[in-house]
Amino acid sequence: MIAVSYCQAVIFDCDGVLVDSEVLALEVELAILCEQGLTFDRIDYINRFMGLSYEAFHRVMDEEAVNRIGRPVSNQIRELLAARLRQTMIASLTEISGATAAVASVTLPKAVASSSTKEGLERKLRQVGLWDHFAPHVYSAEHVTHAKPAPDLFLHAAAALGIAPADCLVIEDSVNGVVAAKAAGMRCWGFMGGGHAHDGLAARLTGAGAERIVVDWPEAARLLPDVLAR
Repeated sequence: MIAVSYCQAVIFDCDGVLVDSEVLALEVELAILCEQGLTFDRIDYINRFMGLSYEAFHRVMDEEAVNRIGRPVSNQIRELLAARLRQTMIASLTEISGATAAVASVTLPKAVASSSTKEGLERKLRQVGLWDHFAPHVYSAEHVTHAKPAPDLFLHAAAALGIAPADCLVIEDSVNGVVAAKAAGMRCWGFMGGGHAHDGLAARLTGAGAERIVVDWPEAARLLPDVLAR
């Protein structure tokens, strides 16, 4: 008889998993970068840059800009991008359908581990009514030295919960996030319920190490009891 290994905790990404922010951020970022002379294929941009921390995004975008247009751009776009993203999120952010119900059904220890800033993460979770489901276990890239795709943030969350990494299930929507979860020694599901999800993303998440793909929160809620400890 094969022994079944159950998870003792669930760690959720935020953007594109709990809140439908990635699709909003995508439009803002692509527009501002275009103003600087940097245009991207939408899907390539999602696959390469989504899931990075704020600082990592600016660092890699400067590298991209130097290679393509001969100059860095972060100094030109940093304040404008932050302001426009904040304005857009306050005006338009919603939870991903079914997220609150699914989160509430998880009675085991749970946390958020996100590449967002502390301030942005709290604002978004409060705006959609999810903050109290997780606090104080809400962790941003600012809690660690090395953000996703390094494993540090997920390891930090697991340590705070008091759960071994191997006993944690991560729910992620980006390749960078899946890579981070697997590097942390955790199980990981790829999530496709965000507005930014595209044909081909599921295969990329699986290729990065996601053991299962869930299309939305109702599906995830049906499946979670099968892998969580009773």
